[in-house]
Amino acid sequence: MKEIKDREQLAHYLEIHEIASTFNANIMPHLVLYSYEQGELICSQGDPAEYLYVLVKGKVKVHNTSAEGKALIISFKTALEVIGDIEYVQGIDFMNSVEAVSSVHLIAVHTRWLHHYGTSDPELLRFLLRIITTKFCTKSDSLSFNLMYPVEARLASYLLSISYDESDPRFNGQLSTVSLRDVANYLGTSYRHLNRVIHKFCEEDLVERSRGFIYVKDRERLRSLAGHNIYEM
Repeated sequence: MKEIKDREQLAHYLEIHEIASTFNANIMPHLVLYSYEQGELICSQGDPAEYLYVLVKGKVKVHNTSAEGKALIISFKTALEVIGDIEYVQGIDFMNSVEAVSSVHLIAVHTRWLHHYGTSDPELLRFLLRIITTKFCTKSDSLSFNLMYPVEARLASYLLSISYDESDPRFNGQLSTVSLRDVANYLGTSYRHLNRVIHKFCEEDLVERSRGFIYVKDRERLRSLAGHNIYEM
C-alpha cells in the first residue's frame, strides 16, 4: 500500500465518478488516495473498520473465512464501489477481507471524520444509502443466478472476473490450481466436477492449464458462455 500525494488526481477521481459533492468541505481535507498492488490486502475480516474506502480504479475480491477455515469468495467489485460502508453504519469490525485483484486506487477517509462531520450530512447519507441498497439487490440477484446457471457458465464468469480488469487492459490474471477447492465451494459444485469442467475447457481451447495455473486463452468465447458476468453485477 502506498499513499498517492496528488490532490489533483484525487480531485479527478471525485469528478469522473461524480462524487465530489458526497464529501462536505470539512471532510474533504481528510480524504487520502492510496494505491494497492495485485494481491495486497486492503482490509481483513475481523479487523477494526477504521476507514471507509471508495474504490475508484481497478478490481478487488471480497472473501471471508468460515470458523472451519474454509475460504469463500463473496464477489468481485470494480469502481465505483465502497468498502466499509455497512461496517461504518453498524459500528462493527470488517465482515470480509478485501484483496486487490489488479492494481487498485482507493480514496480513504478515517471514520472519526465521518462521525464528526458527516452524521447529519444529507449528501453523504444519500450516497451510503444508495451504495448499501444496491449491494443488497445485487447480492440477491447473484444468489439466484448461482443457482440457475450451469457450472460451465459460472466457471466462465469466475475466470473472467479474476483474469481481466476493464480499467486496465494490461492486466492479465490467472487462477492458481491450489485454490480450486475454494473455487468449487464458491461456485457451488464439487471439486471433482470442477476439474471435469476445466478439462473440458482445456480441450475446447478456452483455457490452458500449465505449471500450477490456469490461463484464459479465449476471452470472447468465455464471455459468450457466461452470458454476462454474474459475479460483477
